[in-house]
Parts: sequence; C-alpha cells; structure tokens
Amino acid sequence: MGSKDIFDEEDIKLIQSEYDSLINNMVRCREPGDRELIEKAFNISNKAHWNLRRKSGEPYILHPIAVSKIVNQEIGLGARSIATALLHDAVEDTDYTLEEVNRDFGPKIASLIDGLTKISSTTYDKGTSSSLQAENFRRMLLTLSDDLRVILIKIADRLHNMRTLESMPEHKKMKVAGETIFLYAPLANRIGLYAIKSELEDLSFKYRQPAIYDEISSKMKLGEKKYHALINKFSFPIINKLNESGLNFEISGRPKSIFSIWTKMQAKNVPFEEVYDVLAVRIVFDPMPGIPEKTTCWNIYSVITDTYLPKPDRLRDWVSRPKPNGYEALHVTVMGPEGHWVEVQIRSRRMDEIAERGYAAHYKYKGDNTPETELDKWIKKIRSMLENPLENPIEFLDEFKMNLFSSEIMVFTPKGTLVSLPKGASALDFAYEIHTEIGNKAIGAKINHKLNPISTVLMSGDQVEIITSDIAKPEREWLSYVTTSKAKEAIKSVLRAESTNRIQKGMEILEMKLAEIGVTPNTEILKKLMQAYDLPNKDELYSGIELGTINPDNLKKVIRKSPAKNVIKYWELKLLGPKKDKKEEEDETITGWIDPSAPFLLRENIENAGQSYEIAKCCNPIPGDEVIGYHSPQGSIVIHKPKCPAAIRIMSNEGNRILPVRWAIHKLVSFLARIKVSGVDRIGLVNDLTNIISSELKVNMTNINFNVREGIFEGTIDLYVHHTQDLNNLILKLSNVKGIDTISRVEDFS
Repeated sequence: MGSKDIFDEEDIKLIQSEYDSLINNMVRCREPGDRELIEKAFNISNKAHWNLRRKSGEPYILHPIAVSKIVNQEIGLGARSIATALLHDAVEDTDYTLEEVNRDFGPKIASLIDGLTKISSTTYDKGTSSSLQAENFRRMLLTLSDDLRVILIKIADRLHNMRTLESMPEHKKMKVAGETIFLYAPLANRIGLYAIKSELEDLSFKYRQPAIYDEISSKMKLGEKKYHALINKFSFPIINKLNESGLNFEISGRPKSIFSIWTKMQAKNVPFEEVYDVLAVRIVFDPMPGIPEKTTCWNIYSVITDTYLPKPDRLRDWVSRPKPNGYEALHVTVMGPEGHWVEVQIRSRRMDEIAERGYAAHYKYKGDNTPETELDKWIKKIRSMLENPLENPIEFLDEFKMNLFSSEIMVFTPKGTLVSLPKGASALDFAYEIHTEIGNKAIGAKINHKLNPISTVLMSGDQVEIITSDIAKPEREWLSYVTTSKAKEAIKSVLRAESTNRIQKGMEILEMKLAEIGVTPNTEILKKLMQAYDLPNKDELYSGIELGTINPDNLKKVIRKSPAKNVIKYWELKLLGPKKDKKEEEDETITGWIDPSAPFLLRENIENAGQSYEIAKCCNPIPGDEVIGYHSPQGSIVIHKPKCPAAIRIMSNEGNRILPVRWAIHKLVSFLARIKVSGVDRIGLVNDLTNIISSELKVNMTNINFNVREGIFEGTIDLYVHHTQDLNNLILKLSNVKGIDTISRVEDFS
C-alpha cells in the first residue's frame, strides 16, 4: 500500500498518540463500560489493519481513529458509534468477519457495520460505474429505516476522506469531489450537520475548481485583519448593551465559507467585492429563567437593530418555524461600520448545538421522546419513495435529489397550516401533498385569494386553496406540472390504471363487434385494422375504440377491404360502375375513402396520418378549440372553427364537404395564436411581458405590435402554443402583470 509495509517505532508512536487524543477528548461517553468497549474495538481494528497503509503512506488505522473523532466530537454520537467507526473498514478490508463482530460486540454494532459494509462501494477507492453508485446510494438510504447512525458514520467517513484527498490521483479527486457536492453535502445539510455540510462544500469546491477557490481564498486572507477589526468594531456596542441586560452570551465572528460566497457571486452575477454579508457574527446565549428562547432571540434582535440599520428583505425567522432539518435561529443583515453588510445569527445554546452537530445527534435512539420532528417527517418521505422505487437507479437518484435535497419553500393552507415543498413546486404538487384524492380532482387553485391554474409555481409564504371537481381526473400533461415524487407517482398510477382499463374495455368492444359480423379476432384481422387506422400497436387500437376515435361499426367495411384498395383503386372501380349524375359523383368523391361517421384524427405527424390537413388562416384554430374539417377540391382537409365566417359560408353552400375531425395532438407541434393586450403604460412593461412569455413560460413569439396614446397602450402579440390550455395559462399569468387592464385571445386573424 505504501513505500514501506512494516510499521516502525515512529508509526507505532503516531498510532498511540492519535488514539490517546480520541480517548482523552471524548464527549458523551461517561456510562460504565464505554471506555472498555472503545478500547476493545481499537485493539481489534488495530490488529486487523496492522502494517496496512493508506495511499498517503500513513498507517491505515489512523483513518478509523479520525472517523471516530468526527463521529464523537463533531457529530456528538456515543460509545457504540465510536466503536462502529473504529471497526467500519475491518470487515470490508481485512479477515475480520461480521460473525466475529456479532460475537465480540453484539448484534447492534454488527448491524451498524453491516449497514456500512453494504454501502462501502460508494467510497472513492472503489471503481464503480455511475449506475452502480446510484444503486449503492439507494441502498444507503434504505439503512435510514434501521438506524440513522449508519448515515452519520458514513458522512464522517466521507468527511475524513475529503480532508485527506490530496494523495489521490487527479481523476479520483474529481470523482469523489463531484459525488460529495452532489450527494453527501446536501445529505449532511438535510439531517442538520450544517458545519460538516459547509466543510464538504468547500473541500469539494477546492478540488473541482481550484483556481477560483484559490482566488477567493487569497482575497479573504488579504482582508483577514480588516475583517477581524470590523467585527470587533461592530460587536463592541452590542456587547455593552447585552451586558447591561444581564444576559449570559458569547459573540463570535468569521467570514462566510468560500463555497457560499462563490454561490452568491454566481447567483447575483457580482464580483467578490460586491457580495452582501461576507461577514457573519454569531450570538449564542444561555436562556434566562422564565423567559422563552424565542423571546430572548427577538430581544437581542431589537438591541442589534437599535444600533445598526437592518436590511428589511434579509430577515430570516427560523425561530418561529424551524427549517425541516431542525435548524433554529434568527438571522438579520444590518449595515455595519464603514458601509459593510454584516449578517448576525442569533441562537440559544440548544439551537447552536443542533445547528453545529445536527438534529440527528439528538435522535430518539438516545432516549429523546419528543413529538414527531421535521427529521421524522423527512425520513417518512424517504421511506415512501423507497416503497415505490423507479427501476432505473439513476432516475431514482435524480428524483430523490430533486425532492429531498432541493431548497424548500413554506406555503400555507387556507386554515394557516404550513406545508413544506421543494423549491419550484406547483399548486398541483401542493394538492397532492395535502391528499392524493385532492390532487386527482384538482382543477385550479386560489393563490393568495387569486384564481390560478394548477400548474402555477408557488413561492414561499403563498396561501393556497385547491379547487376540485368530481369530474376532474389526472391527464398525462400533468406530469410536466409537478416536481415532487409523491405527485408524479400518484398521477402515473391513475394513468396506468386508466390505460389498462381503456385497453380492456376496447378489447371487449372489438370482440363483441367482430362477433356480430361473424369474425373471430386473430393476428391477421388485428393487423388489417392497425393498417387501416395507421396505428403502431393493438393497444392503440383498443384505446381508440374505447375513446370513440375509432368507430367499431365500420369494422365490416375495413376488414373486407384489401389493403391494396387505396384511393386510386377505388376510382378505377367507380368508373366501371353504373353512370350516376354529377351530384351523386361529387358525394362519392368526398365520402368514398373518408369514413364520415368516424372523426378524422388531426395527428402531429401529417405525413403518416393517411391524409394531409392544414389549419385555416382565417380563424387559426389550435388544439383544444372546437373544430370542423372541410374537404377541399384540392384534396387536403382544411381545419376551421365552427363559428368562423368562412366555415359558416362553406357549411351553408358545401355541406357535403364538411366532415367531423378530432384533435390527436400530444404537444410536439406548435400552432400560431394572437393575444390582444391593453392597459396603463409604464417603463419596462413590454419587457416584463416578453420575459414572462419567453423566459418563464418558454413560449416562442413571432410578432409584437404595441401603440401608446396618452399613457394608454394597446397591442398584439403573435406566438406559438401547443393547446388552448397553454394559451389560457399564459393569459392568466400575464393578467397579473402591473399595468395590464385587459388581455384576451384574438379569435380570428390572418
């Protein structure tokens, strides 16, 4: 493993020194037998790893000792967890077996080590593929159902690996750093290990983007003395006022983490010098008898804002409503000395312990009998996801990260109950979060008392009321409206059941209709029907029959007609028939090869639809509009709205050329539409409108025409949409823009 294999006296002294450092600085290990348990685990692990070295050349046993220190001193776990950390690589990398662990330490520690061993292939010294890593991470999450300590020890293991990553080859550094920022840092944050999360982010950033990391780091070092002077100057008047109140507190200051500063630089597109609140001051207080912690937090806030001017939009109240990972604090950003923004974090001693070591360190296996925590709720969500995992582990990982690692928003029910959702969640996500049946029946939402479509993306603080209807049901396009796993799975479940039911009913109808004409269904019959209706498979045939887009009453005609009897063959037969008058001939010309009793399907792929069609320029119908077809003398079918003046004229003069049509569009093709807008003019209005259309709603515009007269504007916008529902959603969104008075669709334009 290294340049030398046999441990020398220097190695032995180093091992003993590190172990002594662990033993002499332990926290929460005062129960009888704790030290003996840890001593026994160390001796067995040290023997198992004897003469083994890491890539850096140091004795391998130093890694389990370092992980044990993190587990105990930085996370706050006790003797069993320390023993598990000391032994965590022994079963995987040495001859020491799980059965021997069970014999020597009992089933609980054996179970913890078994959990760690199952997920050990996610560590950086295993050459796994991305899909195998995703599957391993999924297995790691499964251990949450058994004991959260497995995850905590795994995070400690990853932290030490990141602290000693320098000795690894370059490609391994990038692999581990990427995995750390993608999975382990968010996971640490989600279970409340904020300090570890910040360090993992910084270490990952250091190896992924070393030049940027070094640049920000050097700028911070250059300003280090200045920062300390500013923090001291900032803190002095606050310390005096808090001392006068008799409060027992500690105040400390430090610059923010490099990764968080870089993230703000990217989000706001500003240089390092313009990042708000690079400086952070933390006030940690001991609660005063009879005064709630929350009250003391706001009292300290009052002292700070009496001294310095606060930035109103930077107040963060996680005292009234803790973060889902258990974090509690009051954050305020104020204008400090010399024009520098300073963020102040206000916490009680209890809040600070939770913030630094994680709520997980106080979990129920330690005898905490408190009511269900936000962490409990989160773990329930994980278990729910794991009950119905996606077949593809990478898809599962993406879904998991999206739903459980992303930034969260808090929204209110009409009765004021808070609901936590991932950032980017829609009103439909909210509906499914409340109850699956509410989601399935949702037709709209009142957001802050204003009617909005169910696809509307929610913001933190919104109050949402879901409007339902007994006739509503999930549609396939709903999948594009939602982000949460719960909502997606509920929608897919209904669609699967509906599709299966539709296929079964269609099959029964087909068999019944074929029996009426004395035909037994077989492969040849089904093939003829699929060719006749241009369908890719029999399930589409059954579905079409059940939906009514295929008329089963025409089966006899379709089956008896040879596939070779196309339009041209028909005309040959017609010419051989008895002579008919001109009107009869024209009727046959129109109806001879188009079944007037079954709607003509307006498909997206016109070339393969069996017959071309075109959208009438006079009325520009789009999917969702009620439409009719006009079989033109040129052979194509022109699609009109029934109320279009041209269509009315055709119906009154050429009724024999009108045929029923039905949209069969699945949002691959866009259609031209026009909206008319009017209101009070202001600077930036057009920019606001176009940003919503193109950036937020991703709709393409082809023409904008605006006129302003005496402060009142009128205009039209031509754009491409997939469906009337999309257009209605767009109109609803634009109607909320400041200055808009009226907005409507222009029905007929050319």
